[in-house]
Amino acid sequence: MNAKSVVFLAFVSCLILSCGRTKTESPTPYENPSAEGFDLTHSDPAAVELADSVMSAMGGRKNWDQTRFLSWSASGLRNIIWDRQLDRVRIESVADSTIYLFNTKTLEGKIKVKEQELTAADSVEKKLEKAKSIFINDAYWLVMPFKLKDPGVNLKYLGAEKDSLGHDCWLLELTFNGVGVTPENKYHVYVDRKTYLVSEFDFYNKYTDEKPEFRDPWLNYQPYGNILIADDRGNDGKLTDIAVMDKAPVGTFEY
Repeated sequence: MNAKSVVFLAFVSCLILSCGRTKTESPTPYENPSAEGFDLTHSDPAAVELADSVMSAMGGRKNWDQTRFLSWSASGLRNIIWDRQLDRVRIESVADSTIYLFNTKTLEGKIKVKEQELTAADSVEKKLEKAKSIFINDAYWLVMPFKLKDPGVNLKYLGAEKDSLGHDCWLLELTFNGVGVTPENKYHVYVDRKTYLVSEFDFYNKYTDEKPEFRDPWLNYQPYGNILIADDRGNDGKLTDIAVMDKAPVGTFEY
C-alpha cells in the first residue's frame, strides 16, 4: 500500500487515576502480556494500561491468541489469508495476477505470476521481500488495535482528546524502535472513553512531524469469530470479505 493505505490489564489504582478514569469505566481486567521486544521501559504505565483496555474491548487476549485464520480483501487490490499460528500467508494480487505463498518469519516461499512459478532465486527473493512489506502494511490496517504491545513499540499517553466526530477519547502515541517497514512513522491513536475501542488514528510519516499526513476513522466494528474488527476507514474505503476461520480452504497454501 501507499502511505495512505499503511497505513496499523492488570489494573492498578494509581495508574487509573493517572488516566483520569474510574475503575468501573474500564473493561474487565485480564492477562495481556507484552510481546517480547515491546519497549516497556520507555512506555508510559498509563499508556500500557490503556492498551490493555483496548485489547479487552476487542475481545480479549485469549480470543485473539486463539484466532487462527484471518482472511480479508485490502482495497479490492489484494486477497489475503493469514495462518497466525504457523506464520503462513497467501496473498493474491489482483492487478498483476501474482500469488505469494510464504512464511512471515523465515521468508521462505514461492511465487506464481500469471500461472507461471518463478524459479530464479534472485527474483523470488526480491518478490518475497515485497510480499512481506505488503503483508505487514495490510495486516496493520486490519488489526492495529491488537498490536499496541508488539515488539519494538513505544507507547506514550497524551491525555484526553476528541476525535473528528466529537467523541471523548484518550490519546495514545505510538513510535517504533527500528521495526516494521517504516520504523520512522508515528501514530496518534484515539480510544473512545465509553467503549475503549479505537475510533480514529493520525498517521505521521516521521515521528518528528508536528502535523499528520492523514487521519482515518475506525468505524463499523463487527464480531468475527470471538473478536471485533472495524472495516470502515472513511475516505480511504472499506476492508471487505473479512472472515475468521478455524480451518483454511484446502490448498490455500499450495498451488
